[in-house]
Amino acid sequence: MQTQDIYLAGVGSYVPDLISTAAAVEAGWYDEEALAASGMRSAAVSESTPAPDMAITAARRALAASGHGPDDLGALLHSYTHHQGPDGWSAVHYILNNTVDRPIPALEIKQGCLGMLAGLEAAAYRLIANPAHDAVLLTTGDNFSTPLVDRWRGSGLFLLADAGAAAVVSRRDGFAEVLAVGSLSDSSMEILHRAGEELFPPGITRGRGLNFNERAAKVREQWAEGQAPPIRNFGQRVVEIAARTLEEAGVSMDKIVKVCHIGFGRLSLEAMFLQPLGVEEHQEVWEFTNTIGHTGAADMFLGLEHVWTTGQVGPGDHVLLIGASTGMEAGAAVVQIRNPAVKR
Repeated sequence: MQTQDIYLAGVGSYVPDLISTAAAVEAGWYDEEALAASGMRSAAVSESTPAPDMAITAARRALAASGHGPDDLGALLHSYTHHQGPDGWSAVHYILNNTVDRPIPALEIKQGCLGMLAGLEAAAYRLIANPAHDAVLLTTGDNFSTPLVDRWRGSGLFLLADAGAAAVVSRRDGFAEVLAVGSLSDSSMEILHRAGEELFPPGITRGRGLNFNERAAKVREQWAEGQAPPIRNFGQRVVEIAARTLEEAGVSMDKIVKVCHIGFGRLSLEAMFLQPLGVEEHQEVWEFTNTIGHTGAADMFLGLEHVWTTGQVGPGDHVLLIGASTGMEAGAAVVQIRNPAVKR
């Protein structure tokens, strides 16, 4: 979707302490072979900070930088990929109560690792359609330090990391203008994150944890038994949404100064994103993401905040945000930086 007069007025984050992958190998949590393949240097880990509190900290920072007051906001959109707190409880209203505390709609965006990008698109639609308010607050937060998750061995594609991120989407002004945003899906690949698990009763209610490696092994077993694989080249979907979004933004790939990509390990990042898109080394943010890990929905906005606040992009520069989620779905946004970062 091409957008007009939609801006990012503020961005904020909460990233806990980092644990080096070398220390994780020494402790027996992480395998040397996996480390060699991933190229990861560390992962952000919080042993006890609730995920919604990470989102609240990030939101307060984004709001402070945005120039918007609580009465400017028309909605709060919260996304996440892991459990937030008590079953049946509303984390998004807890976040609302501890940030702007206004009687505005507080909604969950259940789009997995694309939650923040989906929230950005939804916020743009809302601001375009309803002139009653000038801004929408986006938040996300995840903490994987839970008993049924092994962040170091749960997936061969990434290390699960803890973090919160937030952004204020505005119709008035901002440090970056959103030129286009969108996503597309390939639902034939949904089995990749379901294989081997019954739908009911849900695994988490039976003490079954999150383990993508186990499900991937089940898919390979099914293929060996003669079942037709659902996999096409998902990198083609990434290229398709990136090309569409770039065209809508009126920007070519060679004009993109930085690509804020998902926080995968090196091999999976190259196979699904960097190589299909033809991302040059100077455009990627690997030097940042290989210290953080895969934080769920926060990755791309952490990357955007990083390249902007460190001066790697400045006024006039274009940035591509690109990611993916279970489903399978790929999403992208193109923003143009308008203002230099202000030291906080």
